[in-house]
Amino acid sequence: MQRLLFLLFSFSLIFSFSLATANASDDSSCPHYLDVEVRKLNSKTQVNLCSLYQAQKPLLVVNTASHCGFTKQFSGLEALYKKYKQRGLTVVGFPSNDFKQEEKSEEGTARICYKNYGVTFPMFEHVKVKGEDAHSLFSYLASKTREPKWNFNKYLITKNDGVTHFGSRVKPLESDLEKAILSNL
Repeated sequence: MQRLLFLLFSFSLIFSFSLATANASDDSSCPHYLDVEVRKLNSKTQVNLCSLYQAQKPLLVVNTASHCGFTKQFSGLEALYKKYKQRGLTVVGFPSNDFKQEEKSEEGTARICYKNYGVTFPMFEHVKVKGEDAHSLFSYLASKTREPKWNFNKYLITKNDGVTHFGSRVKPLESDLEKAILSNL
């Protein structure tokens, strides 16, 4: 009887170790720079960006601002998101006041994003996107491409850790950005 219990115990340990190893390898599919906790806009809810990342599918990261000439791009970003989300595109927005055009409160930013523009893609807390104090995600993206020079810079993260930068003037739809997304879906 003791031998049977020992075998069962040994089997459960091996099985548990196998599950832990499998889960650890799943986590490694997320790039290290996305393994960060961020707070959802105007919320207390924390999200690890790895939970939004789908290996081999494009992730579009955008620095946004509520009072900018490019703010109308929220409509295009939302349309892009709705058009391709079923095929695996994820869009995430990070409001920033680095260029002095962001709403002072997150409540105000949320109202502009969600009510005025109908944004349904994930939006996160106000962050710094340039300089020494930049959020770690934007520091990494800048090291791979370039630092944002203005609001609504777009960083397309694709399979094999590819990062492509698209400037503020690049529209979400009917553009080189959309072509790049399509080629990675």
